[in-house]
Amino acid sequence: MLRKNGELQEKKLQPIPPTINFLLGGLSGMAATCVVHPMDVIKNRMQVLKGKASILDTISITYSKEGILAFYNGLTAGLVRQATYTTVRLGIYNQMHEFWRQNYVGPPAFAILMLMAGSAGAIGAFVGTPADLALVRMTTDGRLPVEQRRNYKNVFDAFVRIVREEGMFALWRGSLPTVGRAIVVNISQLATYSQVKLLIKSRTNVKEGILLHFYASMISGFLTAFNSMPFDVTKTRIQNMKITGKLPGMTAVMMSIAKNEGIGSLWKGFWPTYCRIGPHTVLTLIINEQLMNLYRSYIQ
Repeated sequence: MLRKNGELQEKKLQPIPPTINFLLGGLSGMAATCVVHPMDVIKNRMQVLKGKASILDTISITYSKEGILAFYNGLTAGLVRQATYTTVRLGIYNQMHEFWRQNYVGPPAFAILMLMAGSAGAIGAFVGTPADLALVRMTTDGRLPVEQRRNYKNVFDAFVRIVREEGMFALWRGSLPTVGRAIVVNISQLATYSQVKLLIKSRTNVKEGILLHFYASMISGFLTAFNSMPFDVTKTRIQNMKITGKLPGMTAVMMSIAKNEGIGSLWKGFWPTYCRIGPHTVLTLIINEQLMNLYRSYIQ
């Protein structure tokens, strides 16, 4: 009887086509970004400052000088970043899970989850670097002196001007720390999320559902924020630099920050980062699972 029920369950959960998997991943990330984007603005502004700045000071200064809409500066870049980065990383990760379910018995080991998540994150980050570069510049532009501001109209204007003023390859400035960060982020976020969810289900009475997803994603969000911060601060600094000569390397910039500003500066903006990553992880993964359930229920 269990085997029969198991077979029925297998038939019900047919694999979602790759195109749909990628599309749902991108839509999930974009929806979550609309909610948490203000924390991205605050986080990026804190990271480019070389002095001390609290989250409350950053919010107060931004609001008093630029108004409430400043917290949504660069939203178009954030959405395009999700349409590229999250579409690719979540789509690939979900496809790898589908492949495992179709070919192996039982859930993958944590080492396999790490490999899946890291690979998906690296590819997604490289594809999404241009939008990430535009996002960093647009969210930090308001803190610059008026004469130094880039004043990009939107993400597409940013792309055109970066190519015209700095060259095509400038769109991938900071790609190495961006990819490094993405590997750490996706292992900490996706692999840890999957593993924590299994542990909670097996050791507590929490059943599959939104509450379980919330617990697992908040834990993975904290680990993601902590593990990725040095890479995040480094890439933000590199992408915000105005450089005409050779671009400094990721390690050199990271070591310079630690030496000149203290090692704690590599975790500057931790709380706004966690306040962004935690809810973003919750919303992205819950929305993604709900969209997949809707697809299976009404279309498949």
